[in-house]
Amino acid sequence: MNSEGRGAKSLPLILARELAANLATPMFLIDARGVLVYYNDAAAVLLGKDFGELGEIPAEQFGAALHMTTTAGDRIRISESPAGVAHFERRPAHATVIATAYDGSRRTYESTAYPLFANEGEMHGVLAVFWAAPAAEGSA
Repeated sequence: MNSEGRGAKSLPLILARELAANLATPMFLIDARGVLVYYNDAAAVLLGKDFGELGEIPAEQFGAALHMTTTAGDRIRISESPAGVAHFERRPAHATVIATAYDGSRRTYESTAYPLFANEGEMHGVLAVFWAAPAAEGSA
């Protein structure tokens, strides 16, 4: 099985979705085509919309909706985001990002993304994890 065919789901994607559905940590699941195929209820809080409202969407649209910037305020291109690095470079990546949700709220998050492999060289997608960044020292 692979994730390339419409509707086909790979075992790594199925297992990652099951993990994400049962955790209170925001998680996003992107398939090998670059389509956001799932995010859990905790991630819906980050986005401001439930997965049922958006459904599967291409990563470009998702990235534009989330609007991520660096802590210095520079826009993060999809290929430079942790999920983009995991997808395009096929390696884990981590960054601190400021995300703007659908409702306009802005929050600082740590994000780590991992490529999902079934066999060596056979990437099935990416699992991206977000959590609130600790407050900077000296901030109120």
